[in-house]
Amino acid sequence: MLSSKAVLADQEIVILMLGDSLTAGYGLPQDYTIPSRLERALKKQNINVRVINGGVSGDTSAGGRSRLSWLIDPLPTALIVELGANDGLRGIDPKSTFSNLDYILRKSKAVGLKVLLTGMRAPPNLGQEYGREFLNIFPILAEKYQTLFYPFFLEGVAAKSIFNQDDGIHPNKEGVDVIVGKIIPIVKRLIKK
Repeated sequence: MLSSKAVLADQEIVILMLGDSLTAGYGLPQDYTIPSRLERALKKQNINVRVINGGVSGDTSAGGRSRLSWLIDPLPTALIVELGANDGLRGIDPKSTFSNLDYILRKSKAVGLKVLLTGMRAPPNLGQEYGREFLNIFPILAEKYQTLFYPFFLEGVAAKSIFNQDDGIHPNKEGVDVIVGKIIPIVKRLIKK
């Protein structure tokens, strides 16, 4: 009987990362995007994985929803959803963001994809009420679809100039490494599913 390590080393696991500029790697070389660095980190742990970069700079949850069908054909093994940052920056109604992410999770579950949903926070200038409603989108959906959940994609990086590019929004190389280091344990749980 093969060990789980042997299985992970033999079978290629294909993870689609559906996201915005944080996934696309805005301002970074291609080999330093989060999907690229995540793939490299997993391969160092003898996991035969390919992480597809499904990020589009400026994309909202509505854009991710509209791209989902053609991105999951052929079907990947798993999906990481990193959307919502631009919804928050643009002050899009949280009900709309909820509806779009709900569709993405529902469709993914219907085709048998294992999903990791990552959360985002709204900028503070939109007010506390908007911020609370926006923040609640992600755990509610994770619970509804019984999916893995990482509460804040930019954990340890947001608002820390040392880890961000000059715009103060997009992670630099060091920030990417922090994000990958923090998210890799839950990505490994996704792979085990």
